[in-house]
Amino acid sequence: MTIPRRSLRGAGVVAAAAVVGLAGGVLSAAPAAAHTPTWAVTCSEVTLNLTAYSDKVTNEVTVSVVDGKELLATTKFGRSFSTDAPLQLPAHDKELTVRLVVKAGDNDKYSVDETKQAPVCEGTTPSPTPTESAPTEPPATEPSASETPEPSATPSETATEAAPAPAESSSTAPDLAETGSSSATPVIGGAALAVLLAGGGILWSVRKRRTAQN
Repeated sequence: MTIPRRSLRGAGVVAAAAVVGLAGGVLSAAPAAAHTPTWAVTCSEVTLNLTAYSDKVTNEVTVSVVDGKELLATTKFGRSFSTDAPLQLPAHDKELTVRLVVKAGDNDKYSVDETKQAPVCEGTTPSPTPTESAPTEPPATEPSASETPEPSATPSETATEAAPAPAESSSTAPDLAETGSSSATPVIGGAALAVLLAGGGILWSVRKRRTAQN
């Protein structure tokens, strides 16, 4: 059986087209596998793994917190780059925006500028919102040890105040002897003089009798 030449030519064309299509698929898939930046963000750290870059040029990578600190300063690398240890995020009580910037040295279309959100870790207490409070009066200052407090009262005054007042003399107590002259003094003097005169007269009369008898 003889196969026509036209059929053989048609089969060759189909085979050639299939080979070209397969080769094109491989070539088109090659750039997709190159320049692969992989990074992840948790509540406390950032991991980074850059692969399939060109080692014939200089590439750069930077990781930072938006409006915050720089987690990874601008670092140059070749074919690949990865963090030896996760990059630690600062403590935060609200979400942080983390930014990754990769500059490819072979073509700017392979450069990356992405951001991801770092959530708040569980157990983190949000900081309270400051509120205006009424001004408080300063506490009363206590006297220092160097200041000597004034005594409330001297011992003599205290003793004087504590001593009982002298009792007033009762109206029934006998009066003390008067040291001045009294109205009864002339009477007593006159009676004493009369007694002396009477005694003298009696003594004189007795002596007279005795003289007469002798």
